[in-house]
Amino acid sequence: MTDFVLNILLQTVRISVPYILAAVGGVFSESSGVINIGLEGIMLNGAFCSVVGTYYLGNPWLGLIAGVTGGIITSVIHAVSCIRYKVNHIVSGVAINIFAVGITKFFLILVFGSSSNSARIIPLKLITFPVIGGISPVIVITVFIVVLAHVILFKTPFGLRLRACGENPAAADSLGINVWLMRYSGVAISGALAGLAGAWLAMQQSQFTSNMSSGRGFIALAAMIFGKWTPLGATGAALIFGLAESIQIHVQTMGVNIPSQFIQSIPYLLTIIVLSGLIGRSEPPAAVGKPYPEELSL
Repeated sequence: MTDFVLNILLQTVRISVPYILAAVGGVFSESSGVINIGLEGIMLNGAFCSVVGTYYLGNPWLGLIAGVTGGIITSVIHAVSCIRYKVNHIVSGVAINIFAVGITKFFLILVFGSSSNSARIIPLKLITFPVIGGISPVIVITVFIVVLAHVILFKTPFGLRLRACGENPAAADSLGINVWLMRYSGVAISGALAGLAGAWLAMQQSQFTSNMSSGRGFIALAAMIFGKWTPLGATGAALIFGLAESIQIHVQTMGVNIPSQFIQSIPYLLTIIVLSGLIGRSEPPAAVGKPYPEELSL
C-alpha cells in the first residue's frame, strides 16, 4: 500500500511539472498586464526546439536550453503583437497556438521526414535520492523556480514594478517605470518557463510527437487562475490537476469497467469544474489585457 501511494505521488509530481512551469510563467505574463493563452503553442515550440537541439548537439542539457530559447522567441512574437501593435491578447494567443501546430509539423517533416514523430534523443540522467529513487533534474529545477518566482514577485523591486504594471500602468509610468519593458520582461519569462515545460515533455518521451502538448497549456492557465495569480497557488493547483491525471492513468491500468473516453476526460472535466466554480471569485490584475498607452502613433 505504501509503495502504491508513493508511486501515485511520484507520478503526480512528474505529470505536474509542465503544468507548474507553464502556470508560473503565466503568472509573470499576466502580472505584467499581458494575457498569454499562447502557452500551449509556446510549450509545443519549446518541445520541438529541445528535441532538435539534443538531436544535433548530442547533449540533453543543451537541448533544454534550446527549448527555453524557442519558448522565448515564440513569446516575443506574442509580446510584440500585444504590446507594440496592441493586437487583442486572446486573438494573438490563439494565433500563436495555431502557428505552433503548423510550424512544428512542417519542420518535423523537413528535419525528420515524418509528420508524426521525431527520432529518439538522449534523455537526461536521473538524480538518485533515498527511498524515492531516481528523478529528473528538471523536477529539482522546477522546485527552485517556484520558490525563486515567489521571491522575485513579492520580495524584490522588480516584482513590485511588474505587478504595478499589471494593476495600474499609468501610475507605474508616473513613477518612472518603463511599462513596455516590464511587460516584455513578463512575457519573455513566461515564454522561457513554458519552453522549459515543453522541453520536459519531450525529454520524458525521448522524442517529439505532433501536437504533444495536448491541451496542457490550457490546464496550466486554469491552474494559474485557480492559484489566484501567485506562483505558490498555481503550483498547488497544478499538483491537483496532476493528481487527477495520475488517478486517471491508474484507473485505466486497473481495468475498471468504465468507458476509457470518460476516464481520459477526468483532468479536463476537473479543469471545467474548477473554472466554473472559481473564476467569479478570482480577481486578475486590474489592467491585464489592456494596452498601454491607449493610443500609439506608429
